[in-house]
Order: sequence, then structure tokens, then C-alpha cells
Amino acid sequence: MSDTSNIEVRPAKERDAAAIAQIQAAASQAAFKAQFPGEAMPEFDSLKKSQSYWREAIEFGDPQVLVATQGGEIVGFVGFDRSRDPKTPATMGEIWALYARPSHWGQGVGLALWDGARDGLVDEGCTKVTAWVPLGYERALHFFDMAGFKREMTSIKTVLVGLTRIEEIRFKRDLS
Repeated sequence: MSDTSNIEVRPAKERDAAAIAQIQAAASQAAFKAQFPGEAMPEFDSLKKSQSYWREAIEFGDPQVLVATQGGEIVGFVGFDRSRDPKTPATMGEIWALYARPSHWGQGVGLALWDGARDGLVDEGCTKVTAWVPLGYERALHFFDMAGFKREMTSIKTVLVGLTRIEEIRFKRDLS
């Protein structure tokens, strides 16, 4: 387990939106290249569009956003709130997004962000949490396994990223 003592987690500020969008793009590209070596990267939202999304999320708290910093630099973020899945109880939370700079993978950034999101979800009255993870993103699958989430094998769904179809699986765990 990594030492997270030099990683600070704090609520995101609107001025953090550019760094959040850049981290999401870099981590998504690195994860895609690992899953589909040699294939062309699908078109993701532009950085400007992504930055606008995260700025609005931060402003309105939908989802709630925390950033991880190390030495004053933003090195990761997590977005979390109530579950977006239909017919889930109000006590079901969801990790909407959890990303770290690829240069900081394996250094405890994800764990520090998960700890912050878990505390935030508990404060909101959530008792369980889910996360949708692309199959084949081994690093993310391993992270959620190690964080105590269980795979819901009957939940697999296909989503489009650009023109590429990616299967996702829902992970779930208690917050107690």
C-alpha cells in the first residue's frame, strides 16, 4: 500500500476545472492505449467542453468534486454523488469519475480520493456506493477490487466512446 501522507484532498474550486479536464483526458488516453494497443484513440470531448462540464459541476455541486494535491499540484480528482442508475434508493451513492495523472499512478492518489469520497457520501446519508468501470481497464478494475467493491456480473452494459463500443461493469460496496 502506498504512503498517502503527502497527498492532500480538498474540495475542488472552479479554477481547478482546467487541471481536472487535462487529468481526465491524459488518464483516459493512457487507459485506452493499454486496453486497445495499436488502435486509434476515439474522439473524447474536447478539453474546452470537459473543462466547462467540470466548472459547472464544481459550481453547482453536481456531482461533488474533490481534488488531490501533492506539492501544490493537482494530481487527481473524484466526482461523486447519488447514484444516477434508475430505481436506486436515495441512500445509494456513486463514484461518477475517479482519475489520477498517469505519472502518479500507483502512488496512493486514488486511495486518498476514495477516502474523501467515501466520507462525503456517508455525510450525505449514503449507505452503499457503486462505480461503473470499463472492462479491460485492468488498473481501474484492480483498484475497485482492492477498495472492497464487488463486481455485479449481471450489470454489464455497452457504451459508445466515439465510435468504439466499450463494455462496463458496475461495482458495489457498503459504506460502513
